[in-house]
Order: sequence, then structure tokens, then C-alpha cells
Amino acid sequence: MSSAAPRATGQDHLWSVDEHLEDILATVRALEPIELQLLDAQGCVLVEDVTVPVSLPPFDNSSMDGYAVRVADVSGASEEFPAVLEVVGDVAAGQADLLHVGPGQAARIMTGAPLPPGAETVVPVEWTDGGLGEGPVSGMRARALAPEGASGQVRVYRSAEARAHVRAKGSDVRAGDRALEAGTVLGPPQIALLAAIGRGTVRVRPRPRVVVLSTGSELVQPGEELGSGQIYDSNSFALTAAARDAGAIAYRVGAVADDAETLRSTIEDQLIRADLLVTTGGVSVGAYDVVKEALSYVGDEDEPGSGVEFRKLAMQPGKPQGFGSIGPDHTPLLALPGNPVSSYVSFELFVRPAIRTLMGLTDVHRPRRRATLRADRALTSPKGRRQFLRGAYADGAVTPVGGTGSHLVAALAQADALIVVPEDVESVEPGAEVEVVLLG
Repeated sequence: MSSAAPRATGQDHLWSVDEHLEDILATVRALEPIELQLLDAQGCVLVEDVTVPVSLPPFDNSSMDGYAVRVADVSGASEEFPAVLEVVGDVAAGQADLLHVGPGQAARIMTGAPLPPGAETVVPVEWTDGGLGEGPVSGMRARALAPEGASGQVRVYRSAEARAHVRAKGSDVRAGDRALEAGTVLGPPQIALLAAIGRGTVRVRPRPRVVVLSTGSELVQPGEELGSGQIYDSNSFALTAAARDAGAIAYRVGAVADDAETLRSTIEDQLIRADLLVTTGGVSVGAYDVVKEALSYVGDEDEPGSGVEFRKLAMQPGKPQGFGSIGPDHTPLLALPGNPVSSYVSFELFVRPAIRTLMGLTDVHRPRRRATLRADRALTSPKGRRQFLRGAYADGAVTPVGGTGSHLVAALAQADALIVVPEDVESVEPGAEVEVVLLG
């Protein structure tokens, strides 16, 4: 993180969405890389290329349960004239001492077991009598129940080409190949590959720790009983879930009452586990806008270079915003408005890119598309403001969901996109092409 406070622009400056985002991304820095155990690295971004030390598979092995044989010994085999071979033993997965398959011989082999010396191909057990002498079988019996399996004779009813049902050494990846590139986000398949090539740890940028605090004396935790004038705290749940969806390790702090000293103390207590702090509520111009009261200062007298600046943005919803840093490590803090839709839209536009930047990703933004507007009437938008409307996107078209109110949580739950109306556009007719931000 940078130790410089955000540039001062004056209280009357109306920031554009792009200016505010640019200021955030110019300040936030990717977290320093650390070495983590594989499962702890899930969701993290790889910081170096990973080279394959050993080929996969490391040896030729069978892809079927069956018999390892020589091609000439099963040439022309049929149900009427089966090839009769001497079974010299079993080859199981993980077996080190391998049998040798000579002319007229077969070794019973299990899926994943090494192809024994002398063998050239594998015939599936379904092509044989399984050593029982009673015609084709459907599978092998358990070893303890099949004393005939590793000795005696087996009848093979079909021929097989060379290396049929054999997985070749290095057919997955070869030693020296690049398994994963720096910048890869490690999901389950990537973790599997790292384990398969013998990597127990990996160097990554850790998932950022994000602390979410909501403010407001009117807020009650879900599950408790509402009193007069109270509402349930939904913002902290929405933003914590959104932070996790973005790739962070997120911590939700219960709603803080409208008291500046309590909020400041709570934030300072949370710094020990935060790479990024997000507050919601208390950033407007009311008498009880506690976040602004607690944090609105040019510099922290205890921490030179720290400070949070509160701004007005040319956007709807989400006009009031705050951004800066706090504490000895200059931990970034984004202060979002308290209305649910304003809060969530602000998160998508500003907090999510900050989280993705902390992760070390290069593509930090949600995907955008051009779409045809499907609506009953024209959309209106205030002049000079970039408006973000909730929408449902499908097959190249987008339909508005709900109204423009910044409190409409139910409509937000039905939306999977934001319809972007530029600052210089006051009306968008049905059928027009619009830009959408995809949220899913």
C-alpha cells in the first residue's frame, strides 16, 4: 500500500466515477507473496511459473482392468477361436516389482498399474473369460474371491492393437513443461495438478482480509426482534458475501451505533486483521453521519500520511463516498453509502476492483457487454450523473428490474447486471443499445 494520502481536491469538487476508481487503484497495492500449503493457497494468485519436475503419468500404465499381453499372442482371436494364454501373475497399482510377460503369457493388470516388461497392449477383462473358462465375463472378482485370477489360463476373445488401453508416460504433462503460469488463480483443478506433480507448497499472493462494518443505531441483527424505528442490518451481510465472492477472506462486524468515538475505536481494533476496511452508512451530510464525523480529517495526527477524504461523485446511486487510509500500515478504507442499493453498487464499482488488485490480478473489473434495452418506456437519468440501474441480462438483451430507488433490496436480488447510462444521456429509448456490467 502507498503511504500517501489521497490528493486533496476541495470540498466542492464533483468526482467522476472514473476519477474516484483511478485514485483507489493508484493507492492500493498487491499484497506481498508468501509460501502456502496447497489447500491454504486455494483462491490465491500464483506469483511464479510452475515447472513440471516429473512427467505425468510417470510410467506407461493401464487404463483398464484386464490382461497385459503381447500383440502377436492375441492376433486373430475371436469367440470361436480364442487365444489361450498362461497367466503369470497380477500387476496392481503401486506395485514396484514387475512381472515379465513372455510369448504365450498374460499378466492380470489393474487400472493405473504399470505396463509390465514384455507386454505390448492391454485387453479389457470383458474381452476374456477372466480365467474361469465359462465365456466372456463382465468384470474381475475381488482378489480374495478369485484364486483363479493370477494363475492358470485365460481365454482372450478379441485381438488388440499395440498400446491399446495404455496411458503413455508423459501423455498428460512432460518433465520441464510449464504446468501453471504466474497470475493463475488456484482453484480445485490447479490444486490437483500441483499435488500431482509433487508440490506441497506454492508461492502466492494471499487472499486479502477484508473487514466490513455497518453503522447506524437503527440497525438490528437478523434473528432479533425489531423495535420501533428499527430495520435489519442487510448491508454488512451483502458486502461480506460480495467480498468473499471477489476472492477475499471477509469478516463481518456487527452494526456500530451512531457514536464517532465508538466507531473509531472499533475500526482501530479491527486493523490487526484487515488488509482493507469497508464501512457502510454515515457518509452523507446528516447530523448523525458518524463515519464522516469519526474519520473526516486531512491527516491522522498519530499516523502521518493517513487520512480519509469524503467526496461527492457524479453518479446515481452512490453519490457520497469516502476513501483513504488509516493506522500504522496505512490500511486502505473505503466508506460507502448506507442505502442498500447504493452500498452494493458502490462495492461492485470500487471495492471489488480494490480487492482484486490486492490479490495481484491484472483484470480487476466485472465483464461488460453491449445489450439491447428491453423496456416498456424510456429510461430517464439525471444530467451530469452516470446512472447504474439494476437489470436482468439474457441473450444480448437487458430488462430493467425495479425502480431507481436506492433502498429497493428486493429488486436488487432479481438483478444480474447493471445498466450504465452515461453522464451526458438523459433518456434511453426501448430498443437502444446500452452498456451493461455483468454481476454473475
